[in-house]
Parts: sequence; C-alpha cells; structure tokens
Amino acid sequence: AGGDVVKTVAKGIISPGDGLSITDFRNLMLCALLAAALWVNLATFLNAPVSTTHSIVGGVLGSGIAAAGFGLVNWLTMSKIAASWVISPVFGGLVAASLLFFIQLKVFNVVDRVKAAKKWVPILIGLMAGAFAAYMAMKGLKKIWKPSSIEIVAYSALSFSVFWMVSVPYISKVSSLLTNERRDINSLFNLPLIAGVALLSFAHGANDVANAIGPLAAIVSTFGETNQIASKVIIPFWVMFVGAVGIAIGLLLFGPKLIKTVGQKITRLNAPRAYCVAISSAITVLIATTLGLPVSSTHIAIGSI
Repeated sequence: AGGDVVKTVAKGIISPGDGLSITDFRNLMLCALLAAALWVNLATFLNAPVSTTHSIVGGVLGSGIAAAGFGLVNWLTMSKIAASWVISPVFGGLVAASLLFFIQLKVFNVVDRVKAAKKWVPILIGLMAGAFAAYMAMKGLKKIWKPSSIEIVAYSALSFSVFWMVSVPYISKVSSLLTNERRDINSLFNLPLIAGVALLSFAHGANDVANAIGPLAAIVSTFGETNQIASKVIIPFWVMFVGAVGIAIGLLLFGPKLIKTVGQKITRLNAPRAYCVAISSAITVLIATTLGLPVSSTHIAIGSI
C-alpha cells in the first residue's frame, strides 16, 4: 500500500535532468540512505523518537543539492511535504482530542456508564472497521482491484455494519460483568485498542517503510535495459520485502526503549486515550499515504498523544 510514497521519495524530491549522470544519481541516493540510517540509529541509541521521514527526505534533498545544485530540487513537492509535516501532527492531535471528548461526553460523563458503553463502544469499533475497509478498497488492493467510488462507500458501510453487529453482543456480554467504575469501563477499550494499533502499524508500514526503501527503488530502477534514470519507478517485490524484514527486526531489537518513551514519558495513557491516539494517528497517516505524502508517523503519534 506504500507504492505512491516510494515514488514520491524516489523521484518527487529531486528532478534528475541532463546535468546529472546515472552514476551520480545512484551515489546521491546511496548517500541519502547511509545518512538517514546513521542518524536514525544514533537517535534510537540515544532514546530519541525522531522521524525516519524527515531523515530520508533530508538525506535525498541534501545529497541532491551536493550532486547538482539547488536547481535539481523539486521545490513544489518539497513545499507540499514540508506543509504536511506541520499540518499532520496538528490534524492528528485535533482528531485524537475530538474522539476523546466524544467518549468522555457520551460514555464517562453519564450516570449509567455501562449502558452508555454498550451503545457507543460497538459504534466506535464499527467506525474503525469502516475506515480501514475504505482505505483497503481505495488504496491497499488497487493493483488487483479498482472499485468505483460507490463500491468503496458500499464496502465501507458494510464493514461498519458487520463489525458493529458483531461487537454489540460481545460488548454486552463483557459489560454485564462490570461495575459502573471508570476503571471497569476503560477495560472495554482493550480489544478496540489492539485493533487500532494493528491499523496504525499497517499505516506505518505503508508510509515509513516506503520512505526508507524509496532511494533503493530509485537505484534499482536505473539497472534496466536502457541503463538510464527511468521516468517511472518500478518497485520489485524483493525491495518491499527488504523494508518489511528491516522494520520487523528493528522493532524486535530496538523498539522497547522508544516504546517506553512514547508510551509512558509524555503523558499518562489509559485504554480509551491510547485508543484515540492509535485511531487518529492511523487515519492521519492513511490520508497522507493516499495522497502520496511521506509524512512523519512519529510526529503524528506524538501530536495525538
């Protein structure tokens, strides 16, 4: 689902012309990869949640200027990317705040919290499922299936209805064992939170892994039959696979340190708050991915928190 972002990083930031040789193009992309990799790993070692997106875009921008001057840079695309970096964390924060305000108003600030939770928690689960279905229909499966706008709306509505209907008896059964205490009501958001985190991880993979492998895809595209800088970047499966394996190993080995920083050291998070953070972050990243903008998942998550 990250193909458009790969193309933005690979060819949207700089505009290779006659003044740039194919060797220089390969070298500048390699330098961008090395620079971003060194900086992100150093920041991770120092327990700082920096943006992979900012690092790789800055690497491509800097190496492009070093290779052929400021004229090589596509400043229109860069302005859009820079604007998205400012807008996306603010937008993520507003969505998260609005969701939490809604939950507070409809679930926690009422006399019978259990009854309110039975009504609204399934709806929140359905909304999450509908948004995810719309994204998959519109973006994730576009290489094998291209639905119309009406079909996208229909499948989104169907997903909302199915997950809402399935959630109603589940939430009703679980909530029947709970008291009206806030802590008990919080536990109803545990399962939606897990689903929200899965959606956010999908969005993160579609966007940030695409950022990392963009320069690699650009280099690979130059080794075709013409041995020239291709006008279109074709992304082989093995390039995507490299990014997928890399993010999984990185999470396993170095993830726990940053998880503690983001999850515990910024603000206190309970299940409803964390659910709002996950969903708002995912929605913001998915919108950006749909538009082909390499936004920062890190900054959006921090803004939402």
